[in-house]
Amino acid sequence: MITIGPIKDLAAWAKEAIDIIDGRPCVVSVSGGKDSTATCLLLREAGIPFQAIHMDTGWEHEATESYVREYLPGIIGPIRILKSKKGGMEDLIKHKGMFPSRMRRFCTQELKVFPFHAYFKEIQLKGEDPISVVGIRAGESKAREKLSEWEHITRGADYEMWRPIIRFSEPDVIALHQRHGIKPNPLYLKGATRVGCWPCIFARKKEIRLISEIDPARIDRIERLEADVTKLANDRHAKAGKPMRSPPRYFQAKLPMIDNDGEKTYPCWPIRKVVEWSTTARGGRQFQLFGEDYASDGCMRWGMCETEPESTKQEDEDEDHKKSTEGR
Repeated sequence: MITIGPIKDLAAWAKEAIDIIDGRPCVVSVSGGKDSTATCLLLREAGIPFQAIHMDTGWEHEATESYVREYLPGIIGPIRILKSKKGGMEDLIKHKGMFPSRMRRFCTQELKVFPFHAYFKEIQLKGEDPISVVGIRAGESKAREKLSEWEHITRGADYEMWRPIIRFSEPDVIALHQRHGIKPNPLYLKGATRVGCWPCIFARKKEIRLISEIDPARIDRIERLEADVTKLANDRHAKAGKPMRSPPRYFQAKLPMIDNDGEKTYPCWPIRKVVEWSTTARGGRQFQLFGEDYASDGCMRWGMCETEPESTKQEDEDEDHKKSTEGR
């Protein structure tokens, strides 16, 4: 009997899943992150056939794209790359002349949801009934705690969604990689906790700081994008004969403020100021004296680096050498 994470009997679990699938094609969305990779590994070990797809948003790190296009296919099989007809993230932002936000999250819809639905409709036109398989875990957020393993989706397309690792923990996911001898996305070993959009508009303070330290070129790219979008917004407002209240920025404040005209505005900082803030502690009032060792944190989480103090390690090596030379 094989136990994997919360699955106590893999054979029994696979039999039940296969009965529910009933010959329908399973399509796994592969992001290049640990959870979607673990989902593929689980299905592969359980003997459940699947197709793998990847939504290329044009906003992932090069390491993630290389991981998806070059490394993973040798492990899980071919991965079909899907892309929006409107291009990538930067193309979309310039086309709209604005950045996505909490109220206008058009990036997910245009770059992921719409290409995914189009692909599913292609399959359905062939007379098949595909199942969307996603690597989502309940432990990731309060909202995901409420999700079930199986769900019928009717928004935008009509299909069934399966979340095989919904009850897995992060250690379960890492253990599954190690069980199959799979290397994680390199960004995890540099301290990243998420490796999708780089960065997401919902990136946390720590994530912004990490990106600024290990990929400063991405910050430069965002700065240029902010300048381009500001020009587009200026032109748009000038044409409408209205002043621009505040320059558009990649990151938007969570809470609105009331301006002098009594209207809501969402004050934003330019990316350089956001990066500066990301290096502070105590609510942004104090700069941190020492930076965090993200790489050590990442490789320790994956059990792929030496955690023993150097002094102890050297003492053990000296002792081993002494023993090996005794009696010579």
